[in-house]
Amino acid sequence: MPAGQDLKSIRNRRNITVREVEQASRRIAGVKGDKRFCISNGWLAQLENGASEPSICKLFSLSIIYRADFLDLVRLYNVDVDDKEKYEPLANPALTQLVSQNGNGHSPSKGAPPQNQLATNLEPMNARQLAGVEDCAPHIIYGYLGLADFTMSPLIRPGALLKIDTSQNKLNSIPWRNEYERPIYFVELRGGYACGWCELQGNQLLIVPHPSSPARVRQFTYPREAEIVGRVVGYSMECVEGDR
Repeated sequence: MPAGQDLKSIRNRRNITVREVEQASRRIAGVKGDKRFCISNGWLAQLENGASEPSICKLFSLSIIYRADFLDLVRLYNVDVDDKEKYEPLANPALTQLVSQNGNGHSPSKGAPPQNQLATNLEPMNARQLAGVEDCAPHIIYGYLGLADFTMSPLIRPGALLKIDTSQNKLNSIPWRNEYERPIYFVELRGGYACGWCELQGNQLLIVPHPSSPARVRQFTYPREAEIVGRVVGYSMECVEGDR
């Protein structure tokens, strides 16, 4: 049902006439000292017929007059604030991100990175679907390596989906014999996320890139500027770029 008809249905259920809406909105606009909160009966008719869309001020007035939740009215126009986390990675596609496990949002197939994401990040996906497994331990979360993040390339290519064990959130002197055994960590920074080998020198955390990577060593004050989210214990990525 179009949003305008939904609003009309709400008004009718409340037994409120368009004239009463106008009168009530004038009182609200008077108190606010802002005529943008005023709703004429002619404009309301256009709104309910789908000929216009409400401004945030007029929608606020309607939510009061109809005794409705403002966010519920906003959702009628395909704007859901609960989707904020879902679209943040799309708005900042170059960042490395975490993948939240709230079960909301689109879940790509295993090995397929979320579209248009250049940044390493955690994003709203269903981790169980992402992993392609039936059971997800509570200490396992998932991350996305941004398309602009070459820290661990070519070992882990940008766009990879990362499996992170949050129970391993301390830097330990784990013996390793080669780069494949060296622990890789997912790190939360004050302005985003990073993924790489890590070294702790005093209170300085070094994020060390792969030797073949064009990235440089980054240094942060630990834990004020950087915190270990967990150890990367698995990843899924394309073995070739593009359609090759």
